[in-house]
Amino acid sequence: MTGEVLLGSAIAIIVMAGCYNTTLFLLSRRRIRRVRGPRQQRLYVFLLACLNEEKVLAESLARITALPAGNFLALVIDDASDDGTAGIARAADPERVRLLQRTLPNARRGKGAALNAGIRHLRESGLMDGYDPHDVIICVVDADGRLDEHVVQSVDPFFDNPRVGATQIGVRMYNRHHGLLARLQDMEFVIYGDIFQCARRYIGSVGMGGNGQFMRLAALDSLAVPGREGGPWSDSLTEDLDLGVRLIARGWTNQHCTAAAVSQQAVLDVRRLVRQRSRWFQGHLQSAGLVPLILRSVPTRAAVDLLYHLSSPVLILLTSLLPLSFLVAVAGTVIGSVQAGRPLITPMWVIGPYVLSFTAAYAYGFVYRRRERGLGLVRSILLSHVFVFYGYIWFAAGWWGLWRMLTGKQTWLKTART
Repeated sequence: MTGEVLLGSAIAIIVMAGCYNTTLFLLSRRRIRRVRGPRQQRLYVFLLACLNEEKVLAESLARITALPAGNFLALVIDDASDDGTAGIARAADPERVRLLQRTLPNARRGKGAALNAGIRHLRESGLMDGYDPHDVIICVVDADGRLDEHVVQSVDPFFDNPRVGATQIGVRMYNRHHGLLARLQDMEFVIYGDIFQCARRYIGSVGMGGNGQFMRLAALDSLAVPGREGGPWSDSLTEDLDLGVRLIARGWTNQHCTAAAVSQQAVLDVRRLVRQRSRWFQGHLQSAGLVPLILRSVPTRAAVDLLYHLSSPVLILLTSLLPLSFLVAVAGTVIGSVQAGRPLITPMWVIGPYVLSFTAAYAYGFVYRRRERGLGLVRSILLSHVFVFYGYIWFAAGWWGLWRMLTGKQTWLKTART
């Protein structure tokens, strides 16, 4: 009986989540009309928070300094690195790249703290003097982030609408051809952007990612708390999620741009990948503190989706019990079959789990094939079946992240580069 209850509860969760995700898929196919205002000459500032990034930083800076845009600069925030990160920043184009070196004990307090330090430095150095905060766009780029050449041209029209406070671009893996694990990470980000983020443009709940997020400086300023030093970013392990929710609560509109992307390095080791995702999971758990703000300040439709999004850690932990509950139920049925003297397992024992687990794979394969034409539709669908099992990584990461939170560990688990 216990196995049947566990299995029934897990199936109910999967069905409800599947229905909601199907709604998001249908919404993501809709076109959104952009509201445009007068074109402005804007200053784009790229912030790169770096901790021991000498392996990847040079290429990222080369991509930024080569952008065909007129008015921009990059600020490398060296968060007390003990490798050649600072030297790489100094060797870059001095007209476009500036360096801020942080030192211990103030450094290495998380990405949010580093980004806040970068904003303070920009103000104190006078680099933004003479610009209206509404016409300054801050872009957060990871040290391994390689921006599309046309990114500014793609993003800029979104900010013609004065209500738009932030725009997130797509994320890809530039080493997605280096094995199945890298390919599945690329698929994960494409699916998240092209289904969930696109649907949330209609709902009004687009989230910010840690890489390739463009924000109006006036919107960031609106998050300042009077009488408290710091900056717009929190000390959460997922400071990007936190920032996106607070922007919506302040009345700003977040957008998602599908015409440009930032490519980053996929993790090629399963253990490192689980470590990375455990940090994201723990940050999601920390974001439970945003629930009162959402209920108080966010419109109903967007609030419902944000609450669903913030509940994803709980859903992941509960869903992780499904394989165990399925095995318990199978064992109970086998025992019952022996006692009854006849098989009690029907074809539905195969069909049911397949329908529950792999129906979404066809939608995922369809969406990914539109980005990776070379794979073909059949290969994309087969890959999406593997992608379902890839999702089990989140089960391990989820329990690890929960354990870290319960034991009070809050360190910034930086992803190692190769």
